[in-house]
Amino acid sequence: MTSLTLVRRIRARPSVVFDALTTPDGIAQWWGPDAGPVLLAETDVRVGGRFRVRFRMLDGTEHESTGEYLEVVESTRLVMSWQWTSGGEPEEAGESSRIEIDLKRIDIGTEMTLTHARLRTQASQASHEQGWAGALDKLVRHFSTERIA
Repeated sequence: MTSLTLVRRIRARPSVVFDALTTPDGIAQWWGPDAGPVLLAETDVRVGGRFRVRFRMLDGTEHESTGEYLEVVESTRLVMSWQWTSGGEPEEAGESSRIEIDLKRIDIGTEMTLTHARLRTQASQASHEQGWAGALDKLVRHFSTERIA
């Protein structure tokens, strides 16, 4: 098994970033690796609660993931299981991986560290890294013109 870790600096308070990670409206602003739309976002943000997100990429393919919230610390930490229900990497079909997101207050807003662990292959890790990088870059851009309060 393998994992990846990405770090981004976001011009928004941790509480605002946390909302972008956990609310359907927030997720709709950044989820997915390219400019394609989020088609569905459902969240029940509590330990044992579930999420489901479906998005369409610019090439027309649709992908859907689901998982369970394993740890929820408001504005600080989010841990969840991750499973593709459609699309995604073939190596991960039917398998569950783990996502950990830590938010830390910094001078410009928030430093976000995302770790996606328990991926099956190097190819899957590379694909997920590219996908998360695109999505997190959209998240950074979303807040780049916002004023930090």
